[in-house]
Amino acid sequence: MNVRFNVIGLPAPQGSKTRMPNGALVEGSSATGRAKHRTWRQAVAHEAHHQRQLLEHCFTGPLMVGVTFRFPMPASRPAAFKRRVAEGEITGWKVTKPDLDKLARSIGDALTEAGLIERDELIAQWGVSKIEVPAGEWTGATITVQELS
Repeated sequence: MNVRFNVIGLPAPQGSKTRMPNGALVEGSSATGRAKHRTWRQAVAHEAHHQRQLLEHCFTGPLMVGVTFRFPMPASRPAAFKRRVAEGEITGWKVTKPDLDKLARSIGDALTEAGLIERDELIAQWGVSKIEVPAGEWTGATITVQELS
């Protein structure tokens, strides 16, 4: 069994945690970064929860999670590059921040929070990439959750 869905928005990484003097753990990024992450994670959890309701069960076995993150292409990209990406000749790989591992961590936690997967330790395989898309195309992520046999 597998499920595939899109999440519209601007992907935000889950940063490192910082221990406060009172012992509490908080995300180590700025207040703005934490707000962006919270908004993104809620969007992922909302769509994952919807998929959970459609399936009427959660994934409990070993899983493969595939994610393609879609970011807006910077205006500074050359026009010829933008055209080739828009026409599907090339892929506009994103090789700048945010880090792919921090983006993936956010997805695993949101899938668990939504109840689509029992716990994120069940993810035995990741297939994760990040691309830039031309202006006018949607940004966010395509997420696939698949049971491994």
